[in-house]
Amino acid sequence: MKNKKAALLQTGILFLVLLIARVPVGAQQVREPDDVPANWSEPYPPFRIAGNLYYVGTRDLACYLVTTCKGNILINTGLRGSVALIKKSIETLGFRLQDTKILLTSQVHYDHVGAMAALKRLTGAQLMVNAADAPVLADGGRSDYAFGSDTALFEPVKPNRLLYDGDSIVLGDARLQLLHHPGHTKGSSSFLLDVKDKGKRYRVLIANMPSIVTEKKFADIPAYPGIAADYAHTLKALKDCRFDLWVAAHASQFDLEKKHPPHGNYNPAAFADKAGFDQALEELTRAYEKKMKEERSPVK
Repeated sequence: MKNKKAALLQTGILFLVLLIARVPVGAQQVREPDDVPANWSEPYPPFRIAGNLYYVGTRDLACYLVTTCKGNILINTGLRGSVALIKKSIETLGFRLQDTKILLTSQVHYDHVGAMAALKRLTGAQLMVNAADAPVLADGGRSDYAFGSDTALFEPVKPNRLLYDGDSIVLGDARLQLLHHPGHTKGSSSFLLDVKDKGKRYRVLIANMPSIVTEKKFADIPAYPGIAADYAHTLKALKDCRFDLWVAAHASQFDLEKKHPPHGNYNPAAFADKAGFDQALEELTRAYEKKMKEERSPVK
């Protein structure tokens, strides 16, 4: 009897070791901040924005699905625990998570790539990222200039393709263009794509709005010596963008709930709102100029 119990115990321990071994090392060491806003994980009814572009994110963390005849593209993944929510949203729209062929992100922060490694494993999709963000993606956010620490904020993952300003991402009948809009992160990116609906063609901008995430002076960030110039570049580049509709990496940045309340009707025109885009960009520009003015002022 003792031998049997010992054998069972040994088998159980072996099973536990094997189970732990199957969990990626990075996943065991990840710790997201404890004080994340509640609306970052609250579900939001998925819906069609325009043509083959859909919203599949949370109440504030925007995730987008671009469907094509050769599979689908998913942009952003939200927090680490968002896998089931994104899967449900995609299936509610009548699509399959397994048909995701390409994964993209607006920026390598834990609130946009938290579930990226898990979704890459689940789907086998090709992960493509702005080259400037690739090192931070590979170390789980440890080397992020604003939030980096000894502990990973998300599971590290290596991309299959590095992207650069102006690069095209093509799948089936869809073509997206990456726009290098750094500052918020070194490789923050916006995307442009054309969608068709009922004889109309819309140019859609998925904007990465350049909010300032550090309280440090730009001059005191040795890990990112060109940060001030990058913010200036992005603000100008966004101002020069031409589009018909726009959305962003956070739902609150483009007033999602006003433009498309839960279970609202299909209405691409709601996302035109050039005035709202200009106002948001003006507020970000003022914040940048204020910070630059403070940095130029002599210490009293």
